[in-house]
Amino acid sequence: MQQSYSDLDTYKREVFAREDDLLKNIMPAAVEQGIPRISVSPEAGQTLYLLAKTIGAKKILEFGALAGYSGIWLARALPEDGQFITLEIEPKHADVTRRNYEKAGLSDRTDVRLGDGAELMKDAAQDGPFDLIFIDADKESYPKYLDFALENTRPGGLIIADNANGHGHAHRALPQGDGRRGIQDYNRRVANHPKLISNIIPVGGWLAVSLVLE
Repeated sequence: MQQSYSDLDTYKREVFAREDDLLKNIMPAAVEQGIPRISVSPEAGQTLYLLAKTIGAKKILEFGALAGYSGIWLARALPEDGQFITLEIEPKHADVTRRNYEKAGLSDRTDVRLGDGAELMKDAAQDGPFDLIFIDADKESYPKYLDFALENTRPGGLIIADNANGHGHAHRALPQGDGRRGIQDYNRRVANHPKLISNIIPVGGWLAVSLVLE
């Protein structure tokens, strides 16, 4: 007997982005510790994993750990000798992320660095170039993180940003001081940059995916 699903979004998630028990429990447990439920969706996590696998990523940098949900998807895509670095400004988030990486058996290839991403990325440049850089931190700083990514992602690598839909408002005129304007600026730049081929993958809050050209 064929299985029926309540809607297409549920079908997509249940068929293509099934979470194991570890992933299912990360955000509920994090919310109980006061961490906001703003992680990437399972569909976005599966997409990140797929993209990292597709390019054979061995070295990944992430801006914004939250509770380590997206990091686990990405770090699982790495070979045993791969390296995953995540930059996180909130001490509680960093502690929870480290524990979750340990539960996932990924401590050997993950490095959680605490501090402001704009400052930490200066030292992270020494670990590059990266195969994939994933941006999911403070939205007003997206253009600044893009500047770094353009200089520190290898040709053939990927630059990916979450929340490319601006929390549903990327298409609107936004007032001065609205952090989502950083996302709008980011989107315009990657869409038109001569060094990139870019498009939107509309999963979760939308992923802006950019291939770095030679």
